[in-house]
Amino acid sequence: MDRRKFIQTTAGGIAAGTAGMYGSSALAADDIKVGSIHDLSGGLDIYGKPMVDALTLAIEEQNAAGGLLGKKVTLINYDSQSNMQKYTEYAQMAALKDKVAVVHGGITSASREVIRPVLTKNKTLYFYNTQYEGGVCDRNTFCTGVTPAQTVQKLIPYAMKKWGKKVYIVAADYNYGQITSEWVKKYVAEGGGSVQAVEFFPLDVTNFGPTIAKIEAAKPDFVMSALVGGAHMSFYRQWGAAGMLKKIPMASSTFSVGNEQIVLAPEECNGMVLSYNYFQKIATPENKAFLAAFQKRFGADYPNVTELAMGTYQGFKLWAEAVKKAGSIDRMKVIEAMESGISIAAPSGKVTVDGASHHCILDVSLAEVKNKKLDILQTFSQQAPSDTSSVCNLKKNPAENKQFVIKV
Repeated sequence: MDRRKFIQTTAGGIAAGTAGMYGSSALAADDIKVGSIHDLSGGLDIYGKPMVDALTLAIEEQNAAGGLLGKKVTLINYDSQSNMQKYTEYAQMAALKDKVAVVHGGITSASREVIRPVLTKNKTLYFYNTQYEGGVCDRNTFCTGVTPAQTVQKLIPYAMKKWGKKVYIVAADYNYGQITSEWVKKYVAEGGGSVQAVEFFPLDVTNFGPTIAKIEAAKPDFVMSALVGGAHMSFYRQWGAAGMLKKIPMASSTFSVGNEQIVLAPEECNGMVLSYNYFQKIATPENKAFLAAFQKRFGADYPNVTELAMGTYQGFKLWAEAVKKAGSIDRMKVIEAMESGISIAAPSGKVTVDGASHHCILDVSLAEVKNKKLDILQTFSQQAPSDTSSVCNLKKNPAENKQFVIKV
């Protein structure tokens, strides 16, 4: 399946068209409006489209169950087009013109840091549902995705035990890649290993030949990848074409969140080890029911439900539970309900909000890429966001509004 066909397949819930914003249905005056700001076009659409599909399903399920507070929930999609200016524009539109109750959105950390101040200033609740580098501390924001203390902390020791202690890091050149690389260095050092080199790449880079040559010469025991986006998929293609997959194994904190394993050939990515909150092969009744509903809605041939899609689904479910507990969509009442420790039985396992940090306690698994599938190797239950909670306590400091760069 090529990239274009994959993206078309994973856009089952999104209306066709070229407009930057489009709603999922006609709005009634008393509808509860939910904003979605995701990349439905541009270089990051491999992530954004499955996220919107998952949000679409979550809202349809909520409406089928009677809506929220006796009202219909309506989704308004804004296509940010992998453009930071669009993120600002649509965050303002969602808050001021459309007056949504909550925004679920942002993919890269850069996009989050564009959206977050706009929504905080305009008192519109914000959910960032993407796995990221940690450190966001803002009472108006809830981060439902995994952080390095939940995933990288499991991935690096496993990879070092399996393959060896010499590591070469390749990462996206913005705060996600830079900060995650620092966490990788920390866990490598704690395991008695060494990082041979770290290389950062802008999101539009597609030529990785010189770097692959450097890696081959360095002979690390494994490569750790924190590459991001459609352009960076070229690294894995060039890695496979150079015959490197058979020589040097690889772990990644980002691979498969855009379903790269579906687009790439097995010889370009087989054997890669990953760590996330959600994998489609989780064997629980909740996940079985979720997959049945998802495939009924979007087709039995839907390639794979991603970590980011599940984070978005769970983010909405957490918000809906908080609305029900608060008996209101009032922003501060919902925040207080979330801070009480809202918990859901999700397809990925139990998900509980840590009220002090506004992050989530989650199950985390290791998995291996094998013939376009992700096979679970090991699961760690109820992992706390200990990196962010070490610097962020919004119960003690409710006026805090920043992203901490956590010293590692």
